Amino acid sequence: MSETGGPSEVEPEPSSGREPVFNLPPVVLAVIAICAAVYLLQQHVLTENQQLTLLYDGAFIPVLYTGQYGFDWFLFSRPFTYAFMHGGFAHIAINMVWLAAFGSPLANRLGALRFAIFFAVTGLASVVLFWAVHPYGEAPLVGASGAISGMMGAAARFGFRIDRSAGKAAFAGAPLPIATALRTRSVMTFLAIWMVINLVTGLIGIGSGVDGQIAWEAHIGGFLAGFLGLRWFDRRWSAPEWESPNHRT
Repeated sequence: MSETGGPSEVEPEPSSGREPVFNLPPVVLAVIAICAAVYLLQQHVLTENQQLTLLYDGAFIPVLYTGQYGFDWFLFSRPFTYAFMHGGFAHIAINMVWLAAFGSPLANRLGALRFAIFFAVTGLASVVLFWAVHPYGEAPLVGASGAISGMMGAAARFGFRIDRSAGKAAFAGAPLPIATALRTRSVMTFLAIWMVINLVTGLIGIGSGVDGQIAWEAHIGGFLAGFLGLRWFDRRWSAPEWESPNHRT
């Protein structure tokens, strides 16, 4: 270092303007960590009998909610714990990539607590629709894809607008009205791609069920909950002008 220059002569290095590659909100990292820990527990720690016990007590099994097998306390927890369990490496890997992509901007906008509640509610909506379609189904349902579909539904309400001006990726502006979102080309294109992905993943056997089939009903349930119910979670949401009590027609 030269001794002739004072502090005022030292020019700051220009900012690269790039964000860190792994700039994930803590709540998203926590969900990923829990899913990874449960997967490692399933695959590398538990015995076969213990794996079956965990699967029965943690996965969502529709027939258990139809009243034929009596009551147990896990009936209250299965609709939530199933989201942290996965049927294979491809299943958890794909879900975690989608969670990072769609969960990060949503978590930055909603905040940790609201995001956690959003995750739980959309996951619950997923199993409700899955149970309504398959009330006597015996195949265990596992995976976070229902809640992640809810995040995709929320993303669609913003028309996938991203605002990085605050240093964190967040969906920009107010959510689009539902009718407007359904007339937006980017939203409809995404919906078409989303349906194709559901079909393809189901055909190659990396869906939400342990037996390999895709639980498309659960995905739709989560997506609809995120798409239609975003206003109840978004802390920045305000009623559009036509819903204002002071608005005159």
